[in-house]
Amino acid sequence: MDLRLENKRALVTGGSRGIGAAIVKRLASEGAHVALTYISNPDKADEAVKAAQELGVKALAIQADSAEAEAVIAAVERTVRELGGIDILVNSAGIGVVAPIDDYRLEDFDRTLAVNVRAVFVATQAAVKHMQEGGRIINVGSCNAERMPFVGGGVYAMSKAALVGLVKGLARDLGPRGITINNVQPGPTDTDMNPANSDFAKMLLQFMALPRYGTGDQIASLVAYLASPEAAYVTGASLSIDGGFTA
Repeated sequence: MDLRLENKRALVTGGSRGIGAAIVKRLASEGAHVALTYISNPDKADEAVKAAQELGVKALAIQADSAEAEAVIAAVERTVRELGGIDILVNSAGIGVVAPIDDYRLEDFDRTLAVNVRAVFVATQAAVKHMQEGGRIINVGSCNAERMPFVGGGVYAMSKAALVGLVKGLARDLGPRGITINNVQPGPTDTDMNPANSDFAKMLLQFMALPRYGTGDQIASLVAYLASPEAAYVTGASLSIDGGFTA
């Protein structure tokens, strides 16, 4: 693997499992030192840290609930302190509560926006205070920002669509400072929370051009590109990697 991110310092929120863990491993494989956040499963977080360390980089896990702004800011500050700075922020933490409008609880609405939208802004605001020219902000959005084909997903789709507008606006703020900000919008991806062999997966496959789920490694490859020098001219973009879900 080309060490195109050698000695860069990265923070991946929600990096202990699924797509987030794949991103941690990919950034580490390209030479980046990596911090990750997790909520409640230290064993999974330790696995992700050890996988990164085995690739020869520094890595640490930070317990932080992305719904708590103070915890998000503290995670950024600890990353800066322990890794010596921050060059890459990947906002990967996210939740999805699916329920029809008549049954949707207001507390689930508030937590979805807190994790999927507010935490992205809070982490970005905290990180850019420490970033130099060449900094990278990458959000893990969703193809559901553009297409929501099943009942009960309206709030989740709204939260991910909000990131589209956010990166367009923040690209204007950060461009003069040489910092890029973009979204990666995965389609159905095989994780423990959304396995490719579930009944839900069978339903989603009918909406796709490629009749299969993606993998965390495939999503991580696009994140790594956006973090790299090759993507220096890409900002304010929302890039789908969804097997044709939105085609």
